[in-house]
Amino acid sequence: MKSLKIFLLILVPTVFYSQKIRVFILAGQSNMNGFGYNKDLPNDLTSFKEVYIFQGNSAPDGDLNGGVGKWEALKPGNGTGFKSDGKTNTLSDRFGLELSFAKRMKELFPNDKIALIKYAREGTSIDSLARGDFGCWDSDFRGKNGINQYDNFLTTVKNALAETDIDGNGKKDVLVPSGILWMQGEGDASYTEEVADRYYDHLKTLMNQMRAALLTDDLPVVIGKISDSGKNEVGKVWPKGELVQYAQEKFAQDDKHAAIVRSTKKYNYGNDPWHYDSAGYIDLGNSFAEEVFRLIINFENKP
Repeated sequence: MKSLKIFLLILVPTVFYSQKIRVFILAGQSNMNGFGYNKDLPNDLTSFKEVYIFQGNSAPDGDLNGGVGKWEALKPGNGTGFKSDGKTNTLSDRFGLELSFAKRMKELFPNDKIALIKYAREGTSIDSLARGDFGCWDSDFRGKNGINQYDNFLTTVKNALAETDIDGNGKKDVLVPSGILWMQGEGDASYTEEVADRYYDHLKTLMNQMRAALLTDDLPVVIGKISDSGKNEVGKVWPKGELVQYAQEKFAQDDKHAAIVRSTKKYNYGNDPWHYDSAGYIDLGNSFAEEVFRLIINFENKP
């Protein structure tokens, strides 16, 4: 399993570390990347204390620069258009759910530092048949150079965990995996019925692979349910959307350490038929925070 690539990096004895930081994984396609406009943000979502982000550079399958990045204090600009060469992060004029999510998590865990590890790419599917020119998350798919989106995700996590002092205070950190946030499915819903019918199995496999990569089999997972703007000539953007929605609901029902965010159905869309408006991303982050918090409390208080 490819998760073993980062096994030794995570399995470092925690006795050598002096401070713990909660880490959340943010992954998926474009609505995880984020198309909100920074200019629309309220003041309380423009600066943060004790919140850090490592965003892996988004790259197509086969690109050797996928997953490089650099830890920084969280601020607006980690939406679509963000780039990194591993030494310098170039922020964009867009944001995703990370801002409101981080704000709410700090409210829910006021004594904890928060770290986000983010990798997302527009248009990507899990199924390799629906990848088009965007890429796929199927760990078994071997594209150019044998690299797929799951490889880019693993590279992102490996690079993020290689840094032992993400806040730069001179103390070694241990990043404690606290949850996986997954916002994706539109790519698989845009292809055939056969692809959409496989989404449940693909989603289950992928989430368990991510858990294994973080050495936490029952790590909380929150799925963002895809929605449809209806903004095209037939009034339905994702032809097989209902099948993917069903699979997402089934995953959240079958997995006792998973939850689903359904608020997406009420969101307005921006300048295209695929991406939420700024208010949608703000609500999405809050909704993810509430769901993962509930799972964390159940997870950490289990017998």
